[in-house]
Amino acid sequence: MADTAGAKRGRAYAWGPLSALGLMLALLTLAVDQAAKFWLLDDFGLAERAPVAVAPFADLVLTWNTGISYGLLAQQGPLLQGVLMAFKAAALVFLWVWLARAQSRLTAAALGLIIGGALGNALDRLHWPGVMDFVLLHAETSSFRFQWYVFNLADVAIVAGVAGLLYESVGGGGAAKAP
Repeated sequence: MADTAGAKRGRAYAWGPLSALGLMLALLTLAVDQAAKFWLLDDFGLAERAPVAVAPFADLVLTWNTGISYGLLAQQGPLLQGVLMAFKAAALVFLWVWLARAQSRLTAAALGLIIGGALGNALDRLHWPGVMDFVLLHAETSSFRFQWYVFNLADVAIVAGVAGLLYESVGGGGAAKAP
């Protein structure tokens, strides 16, 4: 009897009632992110065509982010790159354990989006010189100019996931507590 209870407790850290939802969204996010990046590079030829105006406030450009958010800590050496990858791997394990404990569909969906986006950006680092960013939002008038940082679909998924967690913790009944 004690072995069964211990096994169930151990599985709670690896798989929970809403883990399938989170996993499905993580894999979908990863697939869409990578497909968009490969299409933009290989079929659309963004490297040769950039910048491409897609709206008065948005352009497609090509940048390789070798750092973390907003290009901070842009690493040039393999040691810092390894440290960042180890930190990201630990963060993914933490997020997965949180997902296994999720009690609401919104928490599971939000964590799935964050995990999928993180995996998409991590995968970029394994086969390209950095994370491929390609969307540039901007506004310009005769006396004003504003450019947001360049981002990708994985970043959008991460932000949407964080927004979902914030919504649930503030107004949606309380998100599952992180482990």
